[in-house]
Amino acid sequence: MGKAPEALSQAFELGYTYTRSTGPVVGRFLTALRDRQLVGVRASDGRVLVPPVEYDPVSAAALNEFVEVGDTGVVKTWSWVREPRSQHPLQKPFAWALIQLDGADSPLLHCIDAPGPEAMRSGMRVQVRWADDTRGHITDIACFEPVEGADAVRDPGDKVSGELVTGMDAPTYLQYHFTAGASSSRFLAQLKEGRLVGQRCPRCRNVYVPPRGSCAACGVATTDEVPLSDKATVQSFTIVHIPIPGNPIKPPYVVANLVPDGANLSFIHLLSDCRNEDVRIGMRVQAVWKPKEEWTYAMENIRYFRPIDEPDMAVEEIGRLRDA
Repeated sequence: MGKAPEALSQAFELGYTYTRSTGPVVGRFLTALRDRQLVGVRASDGRVLVPPVEYDPVSAAALNEFVEVGDTGVVKTWSWVREPRSQHPLQKPFAWALIQLDGADSPLLHCIDAPGPEAMRSGMRVQVRWADDTRGHITDIACFEPVEGADAVRDPGDKVSGELVTGMDAPTYLQYHFTAGASSSRFLAQLKEGRLVGQRCPRCRNVYVPPRGSCAACGVATTDEVPLSDKATVQSFTIVHIPIPGNPIKPPYVVANLVPDGANLSFIHLLSDCRNEDVRIGMRVQAVWKPKEEWTYAMENIRYFRPIDEPDMAVEEIGRLRDA
């Protein structure tokens, strides 16, 4: 294997950008928030549940009797956040709390803007602080704030009006830092030189690409490095028709599981330079590399794979060892 590979580390963000439908019950709740009101739903036992749910938690019956509740309430329990994160609703120390709104029988989880933990107590009264721009989302409640002295007098405002909120953007992002292990670092370092390599299990003789450091079947270290060809066989494929936000590749395009010559297992990459309808299992393809000066520690050094003028491989032969 030679000298130990350089340790490679990089920050990543994993994001899911999607829109969810709200349904008639949650949609009614979000519509009320847009109009700076709060509503719950009456359960079969007479309790008012906030936020409203579509089905009774006891009887499972569908619920549809909405009840307007106050924008003031009582703190049932709370927890203080000393160091807020970027995703938190307030960028200063605050409290998460379960707040039972006036007229409700179940608590709502939200944040409280308080001067410090000494100002917090169970049983204290709080009131909604509305966002400047309400749009039918839980963040229309910017936060709650303590009510000093007498109970706050709620301005009921206008009744719910306009179109019902039927959908909402619900993106989710995860930031993480990935440090490649010895096998991955070696694989990426070889990619930077324009080479594909795998690792062979000493027991079952399967060749993994990208290398995993150990055999998934045998559980033993895979230390035998195997040079691989940049020719491969299509094992399976998908034609993508739905655009992905931020992805410069416009659909429809083909993503394929490819088994490189000399390996047993596949990796995923783009397939291009052919009609999508001509792609088939067993098709022989070869890597199209970026210019050498653009190579880095990434599979993106290969722009895509394209078909080559070689006979298709029989399905039952795909994944069997083939000389590189």
